[in-house]
Amino acid sequence: MKARIAASVVLAVGVTLGTAGCDLLTPQATLKAYDASDGVSANIGDLAIRNALVISDKGEKGTLVVTIVNTGSTTHTLEVQYESGVGRTSAKVELTPGRTEIGPQSAKSIPMPHLASLPGSLVPVYFQYGSQQGKELLVPVLTNALPEYSTLTPAPTAPN
Repeated sequence: MKARIAASVVLAVGVTLGTAGCDLLTPQATLKAYDASDGVSANIGDLAIRNALVISDKGEKGTLVVTIVNTGSTTHTLEVQYESGVGRTSAKVELTPGRTEIGPQSAKSIPMPHLASLPGSLVPVYFQYGSQQGKELLVPVLTNALPEYSTLTPAPTAPN
């Protein structure tokens, strides 16, 4: 009787180990955070920067497209800096608590008139607010070739 119980326990452990396979030894991919879309993300204090990307057709001027979630209870002034064809360029945007979409068709936008980064490249963009230490993200520069980005390029300027 004891042998039968011991054999059942050994068999149960063997089946459990056999069906678990490599999951006992390898990390689960579903627990690893990653950017599922084309943009990049980061957290800075109360601000969650999500899916940041730049849309530019020719790399001369672009527009930053990003969603920022202010998880705090106060308004923050976010400063965004990037290296342009005329030096370091910065813009500021007020972020009330909650979700704020930044883009050419949103209430808030950050145009990048002197971008100097071709589509397909990565442009360093620095995000910082208040006394929080900022973060520099390598933001992808994309064209409006995909349907979801077709309306996001900056408006053309009139020739002089």
